[in-house]
Amino acid sequence: MTTLRSTLDFLLYDWLQAETLRSRERFADHSRETFDAVLDTCERIAREKYAPFNRTVDQQEPQFDGERVILPQATKDAYDAYAASGMLSAAQDYDIGGMQLPYTVDAAANAFFAVASISISSNLLSTGNANLLMVHGTDLQKQVFALNEFSGRFSGTMCLSEPQAGSSLSDVATRAIPDEAPSVAADGSVPWDQDPLGARYRLTGNKMWISSGEHELSENIVHLVLAKIPGPDGKLVAGTRGISLFIVPKKLVDTEGNLTGVRNDVALAGLNHKLGWRGTTNTLLNFGEGKYPVQGRAGAVGYLVGQPGKGLACMFHMMNEARIGIGMAATMLGLAGYYASLDYAKNRPQGRQLGPAGKDAAQPQVRIIEHADVRRMLLAQKSYCEGALALNLYCARLVDEQHTGASVAADEARLLLEVLTPIAKSWPSEFCLEANSLAIQIHGGYGYTRDFPVEQYWRDNRLNMIHEGTHGIQAADLLGRKVLMENGKGLQLLAARMTATAKKASGVPELAAFAQRLTGALQQVGEATQAAWAGGEPTQALANAVPYMQAFGHTVLAWIWLDVALTVLNQDAILSIAANAGRIGATRYFFHYELPKIGAWLNVVNGRDMTCAALAEEAF
Repeated sequence: MTTLRSTLDFLLYDWLQAETLRSRERFADHSRETFDAVLDTCERIAREKYAPFNRTVDQQEPQFDGERVILPQATKDAYDAYAASGMLSAAQDYDIGGMQLPYTVDAAANAFFAVASISISSNLLSTGNANLLMVHGTDLQKQVFALNEFSGRFSGTMCLSEPQAGSSLSDVATRAIPDEAPSVAADGSVPWDQDPLGARYRLTGNKMWISSGEHELSENIVHLVLAKIPGPDGKLVAGTRGISLFIVPKKLVDTEGNLTGVRNDVALAGLNHKLGWRGTTNTLLNFGEGKYPVQGRAGAVGYLVGQPGKGLACMFHMMNEARIGIGMAATMLGLAGYYASLDYAKNRPQGRQLGPAGKDAAQPQVRIIEHADVRRMLLAQKSYCEGALALNLYCARLVDEQHTGASVAADEARLLLEVLTPIAKSWPSEFCLEANSLAIQIHGGYGYTRDFPVEQYWRDNRLNMIHEGTHGIQAADLLGRKVLMENGKGLQLLAARMTATAKKASGVPELAAFAQRLTGALQQVGEATQAAWAGGEPTQALANAVPYMQAFGHTVLAWIWLDVALTVLNQDAILSIAANAGRIGATRYFFHYELPKIGAWLNVVNGRDMTCAALAEEAF
């Protein structure tokens, strides 16, 4: 993890200037020393409790014995160590046990766990769950549920998808009706709509693909569940209207957060057996089927969060956070593969260099890193993964700006996050997966075996193009909503940031050509955005949303690399440090090999090409 630490230090302190956040009241107690102490602690826990067991949890998948889900002891040990570190609440206020740590540093520190074992570290949806409740929950919901999640005593999930409705939330069929009977957690005289934990409902339905939906790692599991409240006629409202959000604990609690000893009517219907992320329980849950009847009646007890019918707005607070988290997960899996293949390439002898007379079999073999094509694959991985890490940390810095910056800066950060979130999630999930494929390629036949870790990294990363909104959904969100919102203000702001970087770089001889190329790429993206919507027809505009997003993402990453290169060249001892030479090399690679690809992607966008959308089903 030494290489990762040096990369994080450069991005945090040299590029993002994270130390300057100390000037803000919220972070005034912090210093470079406190930031480093957090990074040191997380690096140590990841090295000791996560990394040694990554293969273990992949091979020993969760098992259900009919009552309990059984996980390797290593997963429990890692969970306890993470909870004890305080990282679950690191960004929270002091008065609830937090560290008031900048989210930029928080995100960097959590990178160690993701690179060490994504399967183990993915049991941490609890933070997003609790953060949602801190924004949308009542004071008592925060106290009883969120704070116990921050301590690690409880853990959390989000329950959106259903067997018949994966990403199509308008087709959610889980229903919630007022619980006219008193809850076991409340006084018998309290009406359903006056329960101190929130308006009390009974939920029935099924939820699919629920990460960490059943386990014994914590005392309780807090499910956040989307369900529809019937209209006045008793029927479910079509579409997303009527979708509300509910806290549905696995075990019922009282108003002090104590377990009542009553199991809620939430039952595990089965475990999904996955290509990757095998150390994480992924579940099908039945709500209200009657396996654990509460007070003799079927229906899972749930407490309304926020206003009726506003569940999606609440849940997307967690979804947007989760999407940036998935981008970081994809990035760290890509980096794990890069580090493994770099080490392999430095130590694997094979082949000989070409001389004037061809290859001389009498000469000793060379290490494969000396072959140009292997270096190409390593540089591709480096440019994808370190670039994606920079992008995700930049987004984390925007979160801090949004929450603690001056009003104008905070609003600009909000707009930039809106535009960049689909990229921060999807670009790493596509191109860091490609990095994992290249890591296998560098290993040759060995890479395709379980003797080396790179095949697991690829399997684990393949989920991320699907996770928290598929590639196609993110593309439609970007082209169909984010670049248009507020009359394109977010896109204009991002373009202004890119233009400012290009202007600075144009005065640096080593970067002037790259600045010109970035300016040209930005112009191409702007023209394609207008061309896509020139016909005013959403079907045409969005038919090639994915190629648009790929081109947009590549342009964003070119900007990120150019900005990083500016920081490198502004430092003393410019290229005497190998790491800085590598950053300039990755910048050069990205502009020479990657950025030119956007022309092909944008051609179909500009032409509103309907080849894919219009082909008759029978032709397939």
